[in-house]
Amino acid sequence: MVKKRANKTYQNLKQHYPDYLDAVEALGTAVRHAGPLDEQVVQLIQLGAAAAIHSEGAVHSHVRRALEAGATPEQIRHTLIALTSTIGFPTVVAAISWAEDVMGEGAAR
Repeated sequence: MVKKRANKTYQNLKQHYPDYLDAVEALGTAVRHAGPLDEQVVQLIQLGAAAAIHSEGAVHSHVRRALEAGATPEQIRHTLIALTSTIGFPTVVAAISWAEDVMGEGAAR
């Protein structure tokens, strides 16, 4: 359910503003390849940033991308709980809730 809504919004933007989305995607690719960090680490970092700015959609996106890059649900949860002293417990709990939207309630704990 979450993925369909996110993909629909993305597809609508891509349809109406193709040059803009191409530029955003090119920036993302350039950033991911700018240094020695592997894709999984980059996605976990971006997941932490998404949680810090309270962006539910970005948390969903980076959880999906982190999983695709080989991260485990445990690594995703640890990434988020590691932020507690920086962004606060309520924000971390919200981000974990959003991550679970993607990972599913039955994911290994």
